[in-house]
Amino acid sequence: MTIGAILAFLSVAFGAFGAHVLKERLGAHYLSIFETGVQYQMVHSLGLILIGILALTAFRGSAGLLQWAGLLMIAGIVLFSGSLYALSISRINLLGIITPFGGIAFLISWALVVVAFLKA
Repeated sequence: MTIGAILAFLSVAFGAFGAHVLKERLGAHYLSIFETGVQYQMVHSLGLILIGILALTAFRGSAGLLQWAGLLMIAGIVLFSGSLYALSISRINLLGIITPFGGIAFLISWALVVVAFLKA
């Protein structure tokens, strides 16, 4: 939950940075890419907090699944959002190759949460 809260905080900070500092420097296309990274980071930061709450409740029997879900969600944020931040700032489009790996980590993470629900 702590990591989720830190990543949510950073998402707000990155969003403000994008809106106030990068807006004029990036142009609409790259700013949109940056904003997508911010949105996915925030949603999945809240997902991490949710996983932490679930792990403290009736889902204790699924702690291993939830731990993997959390780790994959963190990996997804780093790979997906991180690659979009790097791509938008550097304008090196080749960095977009990394983004789908973060998306896959997100998908597996949410699938593990579903399995934890079904086991509870």
